[in-house]
Amino acid sequence: MILVSACLLGIHCRYNGKHNLNIKVRNIANRDGMIPVCPEQLGGLPTPRLPCEIIVVGGARRVIQSDGVDVTEAFRKGAEETMKIASIYHVRQAILKSNSPSCGSCKIYDGTFSGTLIKGEGLTAEMLKQNGIQVLNEDDC
Repeated sequence: MILVSACLLGIHCRYNGKHNLNIKVRNIANRDGMIPVCPEQLGGLPTPRLPCEIIVVGGARRVIQSDGVDVTEAFRKGAEETMKIASIYHVRQAILKSNSPSCGSCKIYDGTFSGTLIKGEGLTAEMLKQNGIQVLNEDDC
């Protein structure tokens, strides 16, 4: 089974209420078996929601909405719930949405809401990797 960002499968769960349907990812997931997840929703955030980015405050990574509200705890909870699902199903691989503060596995936005990407990982991608799960993004497939 593969854990897959639900937005890549056409589920309207992105921050703006839209999706990021990726036919290649959907075909892989259909072939190999999939478990769709949206860590932000699992963490209790609504859809739609304000865009979020990761910043570093006093050495700690925080997830901040575009209006300045700190939503780190919701993102952490979403990562933990996603990890629980992965553990239940003995997931060894995940295909997650690139650049996301939850799912980004190589790059994330820099926290200025300017569209600038930097090297980094979202909270869910980081937790999955720390637990031995291979994390890819839709461009790796």
